[in-house]
Amino acid sequence: MAELLTVARPYAKAAFEYARDHDALDAWSYALGFLGYAVADDKVRYLLGSPKLENEKKVSILTGMLPEEQNDAFERFLTNLAHQYRLVALKAIAEQFEQLRAEHEQRIDVNVTSAFKLDSKQQTKLTNALKKRLNREISITTQVDKTLIGGVILRAGDTVIDGSVRGRLNRLSEALTT
Repeated sequence: MAELLTVARPYAKAAFEYARDHDALDAWSYALGFLGYAVADDKVRYLLGSPKLENEKKVSILTGMLPEEQNDAFERFLTNLAHQYRLVALKAIAEQFEQLRAEHEQRIDVNVTSAFKLDSKQQTKLTNALKKRLNREISITTQVDKTLIGGVILRAGDTVIDGSVRGRLNRLSEALTT
């Protein structure tokens, strides 16, 4: 997994810089995300890894999967990936592309896990507090986990804030046993 991320990083960076410089972030984001999802399928991965299939045919198959026609630059990008045997890295490339885009647009996705369903007022209050603290646009997704007992766990990128009762009890238990 780490190797795939390392392989994907320069391609994602190049794709992002090109898309940013040519005002095509939305189109590239959509196409990379779509193909990244498609390449996650075992049958598609097998097909792309086949030495019997020419690179041009592989690129043609991928571009044919896209609901919208892409520009020549995107097709050249895929051709470059094909010649370097990196088409199977499209999912990782798409993920890293989205991370670069989020940094560029000063936004972050936050996953909130709570013991109970949050109403819209609570979500708005939490969004505003996080926006102020992180100095970014916030996009919240919520989920419920009754085992938390109370409180919330926030995941924003690499940052995890555990404000749950279960987390506090675990920390108290660790402190008492050491």
